Amino acid sequence: MKQSLLIIATLLLSLSSCQGQQQQKDNKNEEKTIATQEGKTNKQVEELTTEGFKSKIMDFDKHPQEWVYKGKRPAFIDFYATWCGPCKAISPLVEEMSNEFKGKVDFFKVDVDKQPELAMMFGIQSIPALLFIPMNGTPEMTFGALDKEELRKSIETKLLK
Repeated sequence: MKQSLLIIATLLLSLSSCQGQQQQKDNKNEEKTIATQEGKTNKQVEELTTEGFKSKIMDFDKHPQEWVYKGKRPAFIDFYATWCGPCKAISPLVEEMSNEFKGKVDFFKVDVDKQPELAMMFGIQSIPALLFIPMNGTPEMTFGALDKEELRKSIETKLLK
């Protein structure tokens, strides 16, 4: 009888220990999920599809011959590819600039492999390609990676003049 009680007590202790470990794992997973969600909400650079481009930037089907910008603020679009080294190098800079110019400039990115129609529309043959869209006037494209100060200066002079 004592042996049965000892076995039951041991089983109960091990079950409560496992539940405690599981609770710790659940808490850690919940913390990771919250951190991931917070990270997503903190990002200011929005990924654009062709349809998103048409609705937020310009509908080139309705206006094939002229630039009709739909945005409420100047915009910056980073045309990139996931395999591109220089694209990966400037990505954190673009993210940093999006935070610095939050509320003044809208920041977007377009994966040229997933959105070939947009890449063809802008004649993109090398990446990164950076499109600066002022509120008034003609958009301007720059090719190649810019350093932080060049990127900041380009945003200030091309979009916030």
